[in-house]
Amino acid sequence: MNTKKTGSPRWVLLLGLAAIALAAFSQTPGAKRPASREDLSAYKGFIDKTVSPERVAQFLRYLTAEPHMASSPRNDELARYVQDKWKEFGLEDVGPATYDVLLSFPKSITVELVAPRSLRLKIEEKGFPEDPDTMNPDIGIPYNAYSRSGDITAPLVYANGGNPEDYDLLEKHGIDVKGKIALVRYSFPYSYRGFKALTAEKRGLAGLLIYSDPKEDGEARGAVFPLGPWGPLSHIQRGGIPYDFIYPGDPLTPEWASKPGARRLSAGEAATLPKIISVPISAENARPLLESLDGETAPPAWQGALPITYRLSGSQTKVRMQVEMEDPIRTITNVIGSLKGTDHPEELIVVGNHRDAWVYGGVDPSSGTACMIELGRALGEAKRAGFRPRRTVILASWDAEEFTLTGSTEWGEENGDRLRKNLVAYINVDSAAAGRDFNVQGVPSLIPLIHEASKEVEDPTEKRPVYEVWKAGVVGRDGKKEEGRVDPIGSGSDHSVFLQHLGAPALDMSFVGPYGVYHSVYDNSFWMTHFGDPGMKYTAAMTKIWAHMIIDLACRPVLPLDYESYARELRTYVSDWATKHDPEKRKAGELLARIGKMEKAASEIRPYLFDLEKAGSIGPEDLKQINRLLISLERDFTDPQGIPRRPWYKHLVFGARYTYAVLLLPALTEASEAGDEPAVGAAIENLENAVSAATAKLEQISGLAGKNSGH
Repeated sequence: MNTKKTGSPRWVLLLGLAAIALAAFSQTPGAKRPASREDLSAYKGFIDKTVSPERVAQFLRYLTAEPHMASSPRNDELARYVQDKWKEFGLEDVGPATYDVLLSFPKSITVELVAPRSLRLKIEEKGFPEDPDTMNPDIGIPYNAYSRSGDITAPLVYANGGNPEDYDLLEKHGIDVKGKIALVRYSFPYSYRGFKALTAEKRGLAGLLIYSDPKEDGEARGAVFPLGPWGPLSHIQRGGIPYDFIYPGDPLTPEWASKPGARRLSAGEAATLPKIISVPISAENARPLLESLDGETAPPAWQGALPITYRLSGSQTKVRMQVEMEDPIRTITNVIGSLKGTDHPEELIVVGNHRDAWVYGGVDPSSGTACMIELGRALGEAKRAGFRPRRTVILASWDAEEFTLTGSTEWGEENGDRLRKNLVAYINVDSAAAGRDFNVQGVPSLIPLIHEASKEVEDPTEKRPVYEVWKAGVVGRDGKKEEGRVDPIGSGSDHSVFLQHLGAPALDMSFVGPYGVYHSVYDNSFWMTHFGDPGMKYTAAMTKIWAHMIIDLACRPVLPLDYESYARELRTYVSDWATKHDPEKRKAGELLARIGKMEKAASEIRPYLFDLEKAGSIGPEDLKQINRLLISLERDFTDPQGIPRRPWYKHLVFGARYTYAVLLLPALTEASEAGDEPAVGAAIENLENAVSAATAKLEQISGLAGKNSGH
């Protein structure tokens, strides 16, 4: 049923086939009254009735039928599949956005123990008859993207997690690592493999072998694949090792898009390309290497779960690594679709997930891709029923995330001017479900929004709101129960360009659980349907939460971006920094005082964000100006020059360490850790100026909002 625009200030109510009153989202520009809560509830209720776990399961099985790395024929086929589905569902302006980028693939990889005995490692994952996908001959060689090519033979050392403190310990024990090959583990907490490569490179190592110890994600944690969710001894975590903590995207086109004719750096000029040889191996591969070491026993904290004694080095152990890589320029394909806004089509809500996988990508990313395809279907059905958003919603299926967050970064750089001006928020679902525990990282201005959405969607198992289950908390590895919260957001997925480069609010969410097959052949349809999300009920719940957030962002008259929550969290971040670096608050005192003023100004406008009756008192021109100011607020917390030594990253509050872990107040924290007092002073001044600019805008919003309400 089509919706006709009228002069009425309220949305048209539609009688559905089920005799449910539905609100048509086609409010005339300039109308004095916004949508009611009932209108928003009707839109969300329609979505909830439309989302189908069975449809999600069908999408997932198709997506995971074959391996689909970036630029592969299968991944290009899936791009066409997503594009065709979104067109079928009624999304608008659906089409590809292509970029020619530097990728990395293996020609051949050999790792062998050459002393004290000869053994060629079989770098492949075991196939299981229960899961024919694990026996596919087209799976390909496990590898680290952007590893250097080379042929080296060198002594082996065991370096635990391959972090700086691990090499410091080896040096304290008199072990010189220069020119050697290090065997390192994927550690807990997670440390990005690219940081391990850079650390090894800086320490002068010749090569790096990275494996998953069963202590972290294997049999020490529980039953292993195919009987349980944890990784078998043969599982291998593939992955890129570029230094995209310096800048993500195509290594040859930093800060500009990789379009035909674009200027390209040489490989030697690219700061993100490693200069070390690196290969991922399995715990099964690592065992004979570790057994060959006869040196000093490693500390207790370095002991893993293999039934051996872990040692630091060996008097005779030597390993040969032969790696031949090719680094071609290949075309990658994002797919973009939209629902155009009726009142303010220039204002944008962007939601995304990456499509490319290291192999099948059951959880990462195909659970998220299936979720987003179903999201497109539900929004399309709602459009046919008459629901339309005020603002434009863009859905994006990114390519080549697994390499350097490439597809999203290139699109963000290409559309930077438009996005800086108009992007309201970016909501990412990298992986929708690998369990039942809701997990969110995001900026504080989106906290009330995710709280609201999670209160409105039912947990499929507990049969009560996701919010209640989330807030009740989960028991961590340390045995402690932690209440669910919105954690600060770092890097490592497609939100990075939108938040840390362009300065827009961003959030990433997923359902998590026991998951020991990350980036391996076992992360596939079998794993998802047996362990990750049987019945795809949690992936469907994620679709609903995603849709509810979109509806609030796209349809509320005043953008629901809460800078009172932002100020409270920012005060905590600064106070935590001061506890460590400025206990008497001589440096941070003025900044904390300004944050207090920001919180007060934000508290005065908060009612207009969430009370639709109050929002209805705002005139159309004032409303437009208020929303333009709200859109610009997150940008105030960026520095156009970027943070020192990493200028691509521009956010003053949310950054990422080289490990991918969140780095709060990045310029300030890195300056403090380096003991650079002039840089500390400059960083504090930048934060003070950002807070003052935001406060001035919040006060301006308060004046505009209160004009017609008697305040």
